[in-house]
Amino acid sequence: MSEVELPSLILDAVAAVVANARPLLVNRDPAPAEEAVPLTAAITVELVDPEPAGVSASATRLWVDDVLAFDGGATPPFTASFSGPRANVTETGDTLRITLDPVTPLASAATVVVRVASQTKDGAGVLDETYAFVAEDRTAPRLLAAVATAPRTFRLGFDEPVVIEDAAQILIRARTVPAVPLTVVEAHAAGTIVDLTLSTEATPDALYRVRASGVTDAHGNLCLPPFDEVDVTGFRPARPVTRRFDLWSMLPKHNRRADVTGDLARFIACLQEITDLLLADVDRYPDIFDVERAPPAFLDLILQDLGNPFPFELDTLGKRRLASVLVEMYRQKGTAIGVKNAIRFFLGVDIKAITPLAATALALGEAELGVDWELGPSDRFARYAFDVKVGRVLSATERRQLRAIVEYLKPAHTHFVSLVEPLPAPTLDDWELGESLIGVTTDLHLSRP
Repeated sequence: MSEVELPSLILDAVAAVVANARPLLVNRDPAPAEEAVPLTAAITVELVDPEPAGVSASATRLWVDDVLAFDGGATPPFTASFSGPRANVTETGDTLRITLDPVTPLASAATVVVRVASQTKDGAGVLDETYAFVAEDRTAPRLLAAVATAPRTFRLGFDEPVVIEDAAQILIRARTVPAVPLTVVEAHAAGTIVDLTLSTEATPDALYRVRASGVTDAHGNLCLPPFDEVDVTGFRPARPVTRRFDLWSMLPKHNRRADVTGDLARFIACLQEITDLLLADVDRYPDIFDVERAPPAFLDLILQDLGNPFPFELDTLGKRRLASVLVEMYRQKGTAIGVKNAIRFFLGVDIKAITPLAATALALGEAELGVDWELGPSDRFARYAFDVKVGRVLSATERRQLRAIVEYLKPAHTHFVSLVEPLPAPTLDDWELGESLIGVTTDLHLSRP
């Protein structure tokens, strides 16, 4: 493992752990469960006997992935596969340190299992312990397959999760003619899958070769030849089985017979490709007209075509819902049920009632001129005026939107006057001991429930 030199080391706290076992496996390098261990790393273990007897080197054995690597009772103690120049055994009074140096580097991304078996010199303590670590990943990702999922989309499959460093480095070249040239404008990686967005529609049934340059795995390993290329066929849009729109067969026979060089056939093939793409666009018209399947960009056009009178900001789902009920709103225009349904649709507010105008008027013998005298509307206005009563307090935006909805959907000869919202709960002014005065700060109110 890499060595780090510290300028100083301060022990803030030391916890004593009582261990009854003998001997103890105290230090391991690489450590148990350590990941991304270099493939050329040495394997070191250190055993300690807390008693004076010490660790028996001759009774100590190490296995790496079930292969015997060290036998203290043999000469030499290291097997050939682990006897590199760093292999070493250091024995002191109570400590035995063994370093294995694999001659062959560890396998990429392999889980290495190390087993240590030993005992004390007096034979009173026995150790048999196993741990594991994971070697670093040096294996390059492989491009397994590719498929065209749409006229302008290729999907690549790799044998492990990958990262796209630069989409422009992914190259696509045609292997058959005629075929339009393609470049990658966008690449999105999700695990082992990479979706490529192309600069234009691929020629249907044409053969292309994709080279995954600039693609790495999570550990930075580049996708390398020969596993960085794969062939893919241009997407052929679905078409009716009974359709026959072959430009070449539409030409007169004498023109086809006169095409000795094949130039006319190749030229017609280019026109056939454009024709097929246009027919595919025509086949997709039902998806565009369908409110539930239309792309988001077409929803505004659908609403515009329906004459949407509401200037509210809606999300994609809201636009689909509005487009599906807008015609019915037109049919209910000028009715109370239409007003209620539209307000419930846009604001989620239920209308409690739509009532005739409840304006104050003069009371004969009671009203005083200049005091509680109000000028009311004319009989004709009051006959067609109404109020809208809601069940909760609205925000300023909701009030503005509700008025716009009602003004559009109400009958043309009627007048929307007041929006009636519930009053806030009254605040009871209770007595305060030592503060309130009878007849001065005393209010009589209903008892509490």
